[in-house]
Amino acid sequence: MFIDRHRESWHRLEKLVKRSGRLSGAEADELIELYQRVTTHLSIVRSQTPDPATVERLSSLVAQARSALTGTHTPAWRVFTRFFTHRLPAAIYLGWRWWVPAGVAFYLVTGIIAAWIASNPDVQAAIAAPDELREMTKVGGGYESYYSSDPAGSFAAKVWTNNAWMTAACLLLGVLFAIPPIYLLFTNAVNVAVGIGLMFGAGRGELFLGLLAPHGLLELTAVFVAAGIGMRLGWQVIDPGKRTRAQALAAEGRSVVAVALGLVVVLLVSGVLEGFVTPSGLPTWARVGIGVVAEVLFLLYVFVIGRRAAQQGETGDVDASEREDVTPVAV
Repeated sequence: MFIDRHRESWHRLEKLVKRSGRLSGAEADELIELYQRVTTHLSIVRSQTPDPATVERLSSLVAQARSALTGTHTPAWRVFTRFFTHRLPAAIYLGWRWWVPAGVAFYLVTGIIAAWIASNPDVQAAIAAPDELREMTKVGGGYESYYSSDPAGSFAAKVWTNNAWMTAACLLLGVLFAIPPIYLLFTNAVNVAVGIGLMFGAGRGELFLGLLAPHGLLELTAVFVAAGIGMRLGWQVIDPGKRTRAQALAAEGRSVVAVALGLVVVLLVSGVLEGFVTPSGLPTWARVGIGVVAEVLFLLYVFVIGRRAAQQGETGDVDASEREDVTPVAV
């Protein structure tokens, strides 16, 4: 039960509030953290299990804690740290039922189309003329030289910008009944499948995968997250649940902003890998290994840190106090 799981935190906050004038430095930090946590609990109770007694108790507790903290501001570094240790990973974790299936579907579609292209010369001929195909797939050809076509720094910046625009489109346009993320995911799958299919058809598929994997694992996962979270946002338009459609879109929209900011960092890492690791002289196993390590670290971040933050009541939304104070009201 939600109440049983968090009752101890509520009791602890009550004790700290009563001793607010006699707290040590560590206890003052704990008071701030518990206040932020309990405001999140209040939001959850109001939206999911609106028990009047619990809502009244938590509202009173949050108000008392806010009074105890009057004049006390959370340091910027603490807000920054909490964003990356709680809010962001929880927001991504809570959307895994959307973005994990999106990723599985992407790989299935990509594999099917790539196999179809690789095994059908007629399909390859429909994509480009024979001379163009040879130019793209030969040693040092278009697909192989693409990753070293510009200086590493410039190439990484260009890749980062392009991917950031795509993930932003998936996230923000998802509100249109989830259709744009699905379309963007499918077109991206087709583009990747064409390259894999043509290179395998030319007998150089393993080399192409060796170029794609170092950065592609993390990059594609970021795209899956953006598409999945975007589709979840669009679903709120169709089925907002117990909340009003405006409340659902507001809450999901704030989480989308958190994910968008976080994915900028993830895509920066993948852009650096694509600009500096993929075209490097490292052996294939080393380049692929670096990509695998980056992917595993991201998944651990989401499914360990994010899961723990979600269990503590974090939703990826801003604190309840910040949501309640956005509009002036008559007293």
